[in-house]
Amino acid sequence: MTEKNAKNQRKMLTYGLFIMTLTHVLTHVFGTLYSASFPRIREEFNLSIEQLGIIAAIPPLCQAIFAIPAGALADRVGSKKTLLLSLVISIVGSILAAYSQGPIMLIIAVSLVYLNTTIYHPSSYSFITRFFSKEERPKALGVHGAGGTFGMSLGSLSLSAFLVLFGLGWRQVYLFWTVPLLIGFLLTLRLPRDEDMEDSVTQSPASAGMIDSGPSKLLTSGMLSFLAYSAIGTIGMTLIGSFMTLYMVDVKGFTEVQMGFLYGISRSTGLIAAPVGGVIASRFGAKNWLQVTRVLVIIMLGLVSISPGGIVFGIIYLVYSFSGTLGMAARSSLVASLTPRNQRGMGYALLFLPGSIMGAISPVLAANIISNYGHSALFPVSIVLYIIALGVLVFFIKDPDL
Repeated sequence: MTEKNAKNQRKMLTYGLFIMTLTHVLTHVFGTLYSASFPRIREEFNLSIEQLGIIAAIPPLCQAIFAIPAGALADRVGSKKTLLLSLVISIVGSILAAYSQGPIMLIIAVSLVYLNTTIYHPSSYSFITRFFSKEERPKALGVHGAGGTFGMSLGSLSLSAFLVLFGLGWRQVYLFWTVPLLIGFLLTLRLPRDEDMEDSVTQSPASAGMIDSGPSKLLTSGMLSFLAYSAIGTIGMTLIGSFMTLYMVDVKGFTEVQMGFLYGISRSTGLIAAPVGGVIASRFGAKNWLQVTRVLVIIMLGLVSISPGGIVFGIIYLVYSFSGTLGMAARSSLVASLTPRNQRGMGYALLFLPGSIMGAISPVLAANIISNYGHSALFPVSIVLYIIALGVLVFFIKDPDL
């Protein structure tokens, strides 16, 4: 391979990672924007906590329904086309949300935005794990994950900014984000075709022996165990996350602006945690590092549950969020090791499927627990689920790269 070809290959990979990271930012803006808007939505539409739980559950249910087709689509038509489709759906959903006049229209709009993430994730993760070597994969996934966490922070922070600086509401924030989405769409059009990337990487002598093919089939015992781990852990995470914004406002006494700021900053910690976690995972192994981060999450969630409000709560909550993001690259890298290379789209669709299913169930379950026992009852349930998930990871999943 000539020096010029090697330079072109690196340029293609760098631009591809840039596009994946940028679109990851835009994809995750709406998740935290939606949940951070709950206090305003509850007041504007005069909703009970049970009704709000149902509204929170429907978009993840749409994700669950379309997860497998989205994975198959990513494997069949390639990352570029699938990314473009996801961005178009997100633009339509954000415009509908901006002009929604009732809960039904809002649910339809946000369901489209959530469907965007269902289509987006299999293609973006497939791109990175197919075209980056095993040695570079955790680092690239760490950069990609940082984009996602940055997007999460921007969602709630942009809401707070619009409320404080401009005196505007959540609808205007949705409308604002259509502009970056259009820019992301135009930049994605310049992304090389999957066929061009495939030829460039596989023909490189430098990549010989480093671009792995993975196992011969998708649903191995290791993959099934990992899906069980993901499902159990996701229940714990979504039980806490579904109404954390209301917990901050109703129980800890934060204003909506303070809550939005803290919620956004907690996601910003991923800008450091995600790439750092990727570097550590590349050195010590994905499973080993994922186990460490899960222990940290359990400890910090316990401290969150007993902490007072104000600054102390804010600091502990930020460390809890930081700990969770430290394991993001390790988790994604471990999935790649457990999945055939030509089925990475389906592999990541399966990875996010438990989250979509539990995301539809957990808000309703959390709302019932809160109604009967209060917000604080969610914490011990989530901690127990986290511990069970950790047990599955330790005893039933083997990292093929070790």
